Amino acid sequence: MAQAIAILRQNLKSGVNPTTVEPYGTVVFTENGDKTKIDVDIVGLAPGAHGFHIHEFGDQTDGCVSAGAHFNPFKKNHGAPTATERHVGDLGNINVGDDQKVKTTLQDTQIKVTGQNSIVGRSIVVHALPDDLGLKPNDAESLKTGNAGARILCGVIGRTSSSTTLNVNKNISPKSSL
Repeated sequence: MAQAIAILRQNLKSGVNPTTVEPYGTVVFTENGDKTKIDVDIVGLAPGAHGFHIHEFGDQTDGCVSAGAHFNPFKKNHGAPTATERHVGDLGNINVGDDQKVKTTLQDTQIKVTGQNSIVGRSIVVHALPDDLGLKPNDAESLKTGNAGARILCGVIGRTSSSTTLNVNKNISPKSSL
């Protein structure tokens, strides 16, 4: 079992102020066989759906913008996490509650902590808008990004020990933004 983690920080360069609370969080990826479990724990986002993607680079020198496009090694169109036609990095949406928090677990069969589709060294990005899952075939942006909007939160994905567990409210502080 291989594990990776990303510490998410607000992208001040996005021009979007998601809430009155500075957003931050963690995403832990645990690869086990043909599936990767994704544990998401984020606070401070506006209620509703937000696009959630793996981007190609772990570069955050220009905020989340320098993370590049969605991780797409097979040159496919954007799609839903369960679709055959999708970027490897397409994880759909996370749904934030009225309390400005999301704590959820997702499963994915295309992303990997190790091997050909490794996400280590790449970025995880939370977007300002819902991902339309590439369901607008006559819309070029839908087929590229899902029309998910500005990049408001991101973090570089790095390997960790398989025993790492984090509670965003105990271990992480929002005090360092990008």
